[in-house]
Amino acid sequence: MPEGIEVEYYRQTALRALNRKIKAIETIDHKYLSDTCSPADFRDLLIGNYFTKAGRKGKLLILSVSNECELGLRFGMTGRLLIDGSSPIKVLEYSSSKDNSNWVRLSIKFQDGGSLSIKDPRRLGAAQINPDLCSLGTDLYEITALSLSEALKHSTRPIKARLMDQSKISGLGNLLTDEILWRSSIDPRRQSNSLSHNDMRRLLRHTTRTISELTNLGGSHMGKLQNHRVPGGLCPKDGVPLNRYKIGGRTTYSCPQHQK
Repeated sequence: MPEGIEVEYYRQTALRALNRKIKAIETIDHKYLSDTCSPADFRDLLIGNYFTKAGRKGKLLILSVSNECELGLRFGMTGRLLIDGSSPIKVLEYSSSKDNSNWVRLSIKFQDGGSLSIKDPRRLGAAQINPDLCSLGTDLYEITALSLSEALKHSTRPIKARLMDQSKISGLGNLLTDEILWRSSIDPRRQSNSLSHNDMRRLLRHTTRTISELTNLGGSHMGKLQNHRVPGGLCPKDGVPLNRYKIGGRTTYSCPQHQK
């Protein structure tokens, strides 16, 4: 979190930053930059230019710059984008809504007095010049039967781990994946290549519906399972205690009764 849905909100908000001349880089946390770009290089590339387009691939926000380079922004688990001091996301799972100036990792000042900034308490995000998009799989809003099948059919890894592999499908995170598999009645620990044709059809249907529904509701934390993802939580469908365990280092919840 933020997952692809939240970054899509960030993209829409970033439209307000377009065609505004960049006056200064007031803050740039050097740990946010890759080894190939120094803070001085970062400033030289942006100051005096402006953003021309706001795009997105999975969890990566892509801002095209008037000098024909691209700025890629990753938000890790706790990053929030603010334009002119306002963010479209008020609550982030695993993060904090406190206004702590020490959490500002990037602050870009526009000539008109406004700003674009990132607040990231855990400093797990990144700012990249010309990010590699080839390493990212199918975007979560573009999943098809073919792309889903290609992502799963050749792997013996747990299906949750495969769905969260950004090189296969980009944009699905912990909350969305648990919600999708819960709705699909599929155990997250099942081998990816073990799904039947009917399993795949059901998974595709619930994947696209869940992404659309939660986008309209306000974020990946708005699923039906979300409030029950706590120790001792009960399945909102069956009323039985949820299983809690780790897959790929991520805390996972599933129902032992209907997820098979």
